[in-house]
Formats: sequence, structure tokens, C-alpha cells
Amino acid sequence: MSRPVNFYAGPSMIPVDVLESLAADMVDYRGTGLSLVEVSHRGPVYDEVHNEAIRLIRELMGVPEGYSILFIGGGATLQFSMMPMNLLRPGESADYVHSGAWAKKAIAEARKVGTVNVLWDGADSDYMSLPDPSTVRPSEGSSYVHITSNETIGGVQWKAFPDTGDVPMVADMSSDILSRPVDVSRFGLIYAGAQKNLGPSGVTVVIIRDDLLERSSDELGAYLSYAVHAKGNSLYNTPPVFPIWAMKTVLEGVKKRGGAEAVARDNTAKAAELYRAIDSSDGFYRCPVDPAFRSEMNIVWRLKDEAKEAAFVKEAAAAGLMGLKGHRSVGGCRASLYNAMTLDGVKQLTAFMDDFAKKNG
Repeated sequence: MSRPVNFYAGPSMIPVDVLESLAADMVDYRGTGLSLVEVSHRGPVYDEVHNEAIRLIRELMGVPEGYSILFIGGGATLQFSMMPMNLLRPGESADYVHSGAWAKKAIAEARKVGTVNVLWDGADSDYMSLPDPSTVRPSEGSSYVHITSNETIGGVQWKAFPDTGDVPMVADMSSDILSRPVDVSRFGLIYAGAQKNLGPSGVTVVIIRDDLLERSSDELGAYLSYAVHAKGNSLYNTPPVFPIWAMKTVLEGVKKRGGAEAVARDNTAKAAELYRAIDSSDGFYRCPVDPAFRSEMNIVWRLKDEAKEAAFVKEAAAAGLMGLKGHRSVGGCRASLYNAMTLDGVKQLTAFMDDFAKKNG
């Protein structure tokens, strides 16, 4: 089957072999006579899938002992509120780095919970750059420091992370989780919606240091408490069974590829190929992002003649290159090169870009 090349930012590309595996087992899961989405979430058939997904995340991300891995619904959007509800202690404040659209949303939700300090705001660069990590320091009385590791809309990505000392660092890694090795021990909490690198939408992974679970107030509603989810192994309520199953299958594929190190090598090669096409176009294409912080996941660019961008996206789609229109809030073009994207897929895009530039330059 010939499929389009999928550059959508999310929900996004899932490896074909994962989709085929899920389809093969959808009606009759491993000879049980039932689909996995039909059986009890407290029975042994699902229990194996659930715990294996947790084990694979721990292995592939090198999650140390003393951390819990939680599966929660609601996407990163719920975490924007849930995280400060759990971690922001009475009488303290929360520090945020405002790096773009998703950081802005996180800040807005945290302000509904308590006091927020913005340690750095990228407005002067139109959110096309990031601070030197060494300059990011927690404020006095801070409960945590929050960063967005990769801005999906703006196309900026942290290449190194701040050292926040005894103040826990929290990261929204929704769009670059498991795209490269990360020292999880440097973070108090990591959260990520699955729908970019880990599988379909519907489940959010939360990796939290166990001592921070003690901050979860007994006054919180049960579903809003990290401590409740950790105590019940994310089975306090019926979990999102299908997304977790799909995520486990994706993680098995990452392990076969050689883990985070192998994935990172592939992702760097893919990004280099696309940035080459942009930077060598004699100005026909331009990337507005500070080169020091260019994302390897979400690559954004404009055409010198912005009036031709609509034609570029339309002709690309006709050539089987889907999802290249930039986010509605910023316009331009964007290609998302998540883990499932292949170098061949990127080369199909760059060949199209070179040809379009020759015809329209």
C-alpha cells in the first residue's frame, strides 16, 4: 500500500508495522477470542500490556529507581493545571520559562492555581530563541521550575537543560520525548502527551520523582492527585487501554531500533537534511529560528515570497507530502520529523522543495 508522507504535528505518524500489528490483534488479541479493548483492565491479559509499557519506558529512558511512571488522560493540557495543583506548595511560587505558545498555555493555567514568576520571556526574539541554560535560576521560594523542552509551533528546542539545584525542574516533553537520550535524574517531573513520538492520542506519560508525590494534597479530587495514580499503578480508574497498548508496541519498535541513542542519530540526520535544503536555497526558503536552538522535531520555514506558501503546501499535498502548513497562529510552513519519520520521507520533501524553488525562484 502506498501511503502519503505524514508531516502532521499531532496526531502524527505511527510506524506502519505498529498499525499492522494492532490491526492483526484488534479482533482477537493473542488468541483470547476478545479484543484487548474489551477485557477487564484488572485482569491478567491487560495487566501484562500495562506493566510492560511501564517497564519499557523505564528501560528506554533510563528512569532511575525512586521515580514513578504514570498513565493519565487529558493530554498535556490537563497537566498544565494538574501539575501545579500537586507541586505548588502553599506560600510559594512557581517559575516558568516562556519559550512560546505551549509555555504560554502552561503559564496561564498555573496562574489559576497560584503565583507564577516568569524567569525568561522570549518576546524580544518573537519566541525564536531560548535562554542560555546557565542563566536560568530559581527564584526565592520557588516550588519548581517549568520548561517546555520543544516548542511544537515555534520550532525551538533546548539542547542542554538548566541546573535548578534543589528546586525540582519540570518539563513538558510532549513533542520530543524519547527522541534523544535525556538524564531523567535531573528532573523532578516530566510529562508528555503520547501523540507525537509514543503512539496515538489519549494517554499522557508522567514521570515523577517519588518524594514529590508527598506534595499531593488529600483535598484534591482523586483523579487530579499524582499520589492516587501512583498508589494504584495508574489503575485507580479504567485506563486508556488502546493508547497504552499502541504505545507499548511503539516502544518495542524503539528498542529494536537500538533505543534512544539510535533514534537520536536518525533524528539528527533527518533534521540536517531538511535544514540543508532550507539554508542552501539562496534565500528562497528561510528558517527564522536561532540556529543554536533549532528543533529537530518541528522544523519551520517561510518562503521569500510568502504569497507562494499556499501554492507550496497545495502542490506538496498533491505530491503526497501531507501536513506542511504552519500552525494557524504563525503561518508559514512546518514539517514534523518525529521518530516514525524516515530519512527517505524527508528526502522526498527536500527533492520537492528543490524543484519548487527552481520553478518559482
